Amino acid sequence: MLKWETLLSASRYSHPAARDPNRSEFHRDYDRIVFSTAFRRLGRKTQVHPFSVNDHVHSRLTHSIEVSSVGRSLAISVFNRIKEHLPAYFNESHFGMIVEAACLAHDIGNPPFGHAGEAAIRDWFRKNRNTAPFENLSDKEMKDFENFDGNAQGHRILSKLEYHFLDGGMRLTYATIGAMVKYPRLAYYGTPTSVFFTESDLFRETFHTLGLPEYETGKWMRHPLSYLVEAADDICYSILDVEDAIELGILQFFDVREMFMFLCGSEIDIDKEFQENGRNFRDFLSSIRGLAIQNLIDDIAHLFTEYYTEIMNGTLNKSLLDLSHSDTMKGIRLAKRLGKERIYPDRRKTELEVGSYTTLSTVLDAFVSGVHEARVYGNHSYRADRIVRLIGAAKIGQSVSTAEAYHQVLDFVSGMTDNYATYLARQIGGLVHCSP
Repeated sequence: MLKWETLLSASRYSHPAARDPNRSEFHRDYDRIVFSTAFRRLGRKTQVHPFSVNDHVHSRLTHSIEVSSVGRSLAISVFNRIKEHLPAYFNESHFGMIVEAACLAHDIGNPPFGHAGEAAIRDWFRKNRNTAPFENLSDKEMKDFENFDGNAQGHRILSKLEYHFLDGGMRLTYATIGAMVKYPRLAYYGTPTSVFFTESDLFRETFHTLGLPEYETGKWMRHPLSYLVEAADDICYSILDVEDAIELGILQFFDVREMFMFLCGSEIDIDKEFQENGRNFRDFLSSIRGLAIQNLIDDIAHLFTEYYTEIMNGTLNKSLLDLSHSDTMKGIRLAKRLGKERIYPDRRKTELEVGSYTTLSTVLDAFVSGVHEARVYGNHSYRADRIVRLIGAAKIGQSVSTAEAYHQVLDFVSGMTDNYATYLARQIGGLVHCSP
């Protein structure tokens, strides 16, 4: 059985941090994430609806903040149910802050245009596998690109890129990193994944310190707190994707009435609440959202304790939401069905996602070929020189491995906001009169 004494490790990547009497180690993790440029850029990255002109629609930034709030409350609820199993020196604030920080960072590696962007990147590398830039890459190295995943890119950002480049990254605690990792397996095994081959040694160090075994080469046991991060994310995107769809006129009250009846239970008369709020959906949601989320938190916290033994033995292979049979969780399942049938196939959203393929293909064509040219021939062409300068000449030096060089291309491309990726693709395509 896993041990909380190691699972809650406050040790850090690379250099140990000096003690701060005013903040716990996990509070410092949270602060480092908040002040990072990678986190800031989430404000201009798609959650579900690209380039929405409605300011009330969620970005990856607002989504991440909301997930962190739900995650903290969920973790504290779980702490109070299992505290007899936890180290005596560990309090609910520490427990909640680990999950809060992990939730805050859970989408930090997402590329522009959300899941459509991930798919566009994967497709580009699969189609170009047999071209000159990749002829010397092994299948294991190439799978990092063909199975590109924002989760694995997030781990790369936290552990390698942000703040201290190639020297521990953000230098977060092992506990926070472990809680954030939802899919602890190498990209070589397919998607979803949370680990690229290039960071596999760092990952092994982390999970070894946490006492999480590698039960098969390239596959590890999940951190128990990752189930709470996963649940907080599912709760938020299920409800708030519906909220965004209503803002954009994709759904109406009668479409979501049954969903909110399940989420709120008998404590609220949904029809009466909607009428009393003047049939204004924003006001209606403000009045009932808290109750719906609290009901879900209570349900998930109960499930964590019910399946505690399986979680601590590493044998639970489902999400906590999938294990619930409560009426409250029926509301989430209705929300997910609305997403699948009504929200995600929306025509404007689909058109913009198709456009994202062209945008990212244009950028990748230029940057991969430019870096390949620079590595093979040196910076002898104006184009290759400018591309290497954009990414960072120090990072694309001849001493860097070929795989790492192309990862650094993806670091740059996946770090772009939706707006900048679109602007740059237009510039590369010759539409020079656009402004970012």
